[in-house]
Amino acid sequence: MKIVALAGGVGGARLAHGLYQALPPGKLTIIINTGDDFVFNGLNISPDIDTVCYTLAGIENIVNGWGIREDTHQVLDRIRDLGGEAWFSLGDRDIATHLIRTQAIDQGGQLNEITRQLCLRMGIEAQILPMTNEPVHTKVQIKGGRWLDFQEYFVHLDCQPEVISFRFEGQEIANPAPGVMAALEQADLVVICPSNPWVSIDPILGIKQIRPVLADKWVVAVSPLIGGKAVKGPLMKMYNELGIEPSCLAIADHYRDFLDGLVIDTIDEKETASLKAFGIITKITDILMKDAGDRKRLAEEVLEFGKILKQLK
Repeated sequence: MKIVALAGGVGGARLAHGLYQALPPGKLTIIINTGDDFVFNGLNISPDIDTVCYTLAGIENIVNGWGIREDTHQVLDRIRDLGGEAWFSLGDRDIATHLIRTQAIDQGGQLNEITRQLCLRMGIEAQILPMTNEPVHTKVQIKGGRWLDFQEYFVHLDCQPEVISFRFEGQEIANPAPGVMAALEQADLVVICPSNPWVSIDPILGIKQIRPVLADKWVVAVSPLIGGKAVKGPLMKMYNELGIEPSCLAIADHYRDFLDGLVIDTIDEKETASLKAFGIITKITDILMKDAGDRKRLAEEVLEFGKILKQLK
């Protein structure tokens, strides 16, 4: 069975890792949000690609969920001492990834091929694809009307400003990266990881051709909310500020034009009736991923749920 996962952020990386453990080599493709990508101190940073790669390679910082385990920060500390920009945390070993990527881009390399080469060097056997090779920039509009670059909002301002809306500059003209459409068309099941729908999955869905093809696919999402709260990140805060109750129903509504099934936590079992009225079949289980074992268990349950959906519909 060929699986495609759409992912961004720490939650997305953790389920992607579970799928990576649960599937044979060559059966998993992960399409990753690049709306967060930006240039910092001259380096091309792809935060979501790196988080997924480090997690699948088994070298991620387990405490943060991003960055490299036991990394040092001497370069960043020195930049700070010299009066440079140091608000975005870059470890010394992490910087090596960005230097290689930046050098390759400066020499005319494409992000999908650069990512493939980095995966090979990290021993990753899954196919990891950026959603596009072209620039797409996630912008966050905050109260008062000002638009911020996503990393300015997310890291520099620690998600403190009140959110009004989002936009994705360049999305309307960006093409899927090579391999993206072929993977989706050949997929037996598409899994939307427990990523932030607004800023991790919407950038992917808005790329040409991607959302329409999902209407003809079996699609399962894993809720990024447990009891109306996000395990990590500002999703609950965003929903509240946008005037939407944070719930599994809100997640289903976000994807309702193509979603077949939603995996929710046992604490949210009371929402199944509302989800059924949406035409969404639910799988109830423990969706909190505390360790690698939890990731694999949840991934196996998601895959089994996908098989059951095909029999029911």
